[in-house]
Amino acid sequence: MTEAKQILLVEDDLTLGDWVCEYLTEQGFNVKHCTRGDEVMATLDSFAADIVLLDVMLPGLNGIEVCRQIRQKLQTPIIMLTARADEFDEVIGLEAGANDYVIKPVRPRALLARIAGALKQTTPAVAVSSDILHGDLLINIEANRVTYQGKEVELSTSLFAFLCFLASHAGEVIDRDTVFKALKNREYDGQDRRFDVMLSTLRKIFNDDPQKPRKFKTVWGKGYLFVADAWNNDEQPSS
Repeated sequence: MTEAKQILLVEDDLTLGDWVCEYLTEQGFNVKHCTRGDEVMATLDSFAADIVLLDVMLPGLNGIEVCRQIRQKLQTPIIMLTARADEFDEVIGLEAGANDYVIKPVRPRALLARIAGALKQTTPAVAVSSDILHGDLLINIEANRVTYQGKEVELSTSLFAFLCFLASHAGEVIDRDTVFKALKNREYDGQDRRFDVMLSTLRKIFNDDPQKPRKFKTVWGKGYLFVADAWNNDEQPSS
């Protein structure tokens, strides 16, 4: 018999928290509920969570800071729960290390699909080779390590997976549906902008001018393009 996956729910809304706990328990998960952000790290020391559902607005310490704390020690998948649908939450959450996010009010089947997708997201869906090399950019997939012009670049799990996927399809225009199926195990819903936000973040990290991008291009109406021959003789990436 397969051992139940463990979920840590961090949510200060007791009504929502009780409902989510009850629903996920019915789906076969072992769920622990925490209501304060400043109690999360201590809880994770005694509760080996396979995934963390993390509210943004929390007493004690907000969810973004909690996400950063978790990432300093663990690679446990994190799904942010947010009542805000604007780009600010997307950018900050993904840069802090979140794997995914769900906008409230939470829909049961949608939440379950996001959890399933996050649990499957372990290694990027790329070629068998452990290295991807384009000019001064070197990606070591097995070590989860990126170096550019000889210096290591720190990326969140989600950004690393997205970069690997694009770099392994260099020169190809990859549509959003393909990216979602490969990295999120679901189809593109026509509205989710997370990979647009992540592309903007990668441009900032690797000093790619958003007005005239050379390395990461968006082909309107088609998808994303990683330009293989644009990775030589450039400035150092931003920290």
